[in-house]
Amino acid sequence: MKTDIRKIFTHLCQKYTSNQPIVQGLWTELNQCYSEDSRHYHTMSHLENMYLQLEKVKSNITDWDAVLFALFYHDIVYNPSQSDNEEKSAVLARERLLELSLPQEQLEKCIEMILATKGHLPSSDSDTNYFTDADLSILGQPWGLYSVYMKQLRKEYAIYSDTVFNAGRKKVLAHFLGMDRIYKTDQFHDRFEKQAKENVRAEWQLL
Repeated sequence: MKTDIRKIFTHLCQKYTSNQPIVQGLWTELNQCYSEDSRHYHTMSHLENMYLQLEKVKSNITDWDAVLFALFYHDIVYNPSQSDNEEKSAVLARERLLELSLPQEQLEKCIEMILATKGHLPSSDSDTNYFTDADLSILGQPWGLYSVYMKQLRKEYAIYSDTVFNAGRKKVLAHFLGMDRIYKTDQFHDRFEKQAKENVRAEWQLL
């Protein structure tokens, strides 16, 4: 059954505001951003897949709403030619969540999770670790799905030559290979770590 990501977002927002035009406007903006022609991987499908991964560990998450807001806004700004997408996404998320009157503590937690997707490093906050692990869950998928991900990512960076892209991509892969663990939580580690390391090494060999 397909995940109704719009319904999930709408219900989430309605917990914090009864202003339907605001909710509709926020969804329209999200949908437009994640449907940009330049996007091939960082799309609504990415959000749906992350949601499904997070739902499996929902009982371990302390602030489900903050995690969901971070999910929806973590890639709302995505420009392959820029290196501050996470920061810009966090700024926009703050503006939008203030419109919803999200409590300050939850808002700050959401912002921290968005910024954490820049390096995917271990956090002292358990929810953040689950969130960044879900963001990286694609790395641990079967090779067929990982290959599709590689192609989608290359399309997003089509403005770069193979030489430039490959050099940049190798730095990213080296970052993951240099980690003792790609996945911070035991649940994601047990399910995806071995396959993720194999996939990343295989991609490295192809570049």
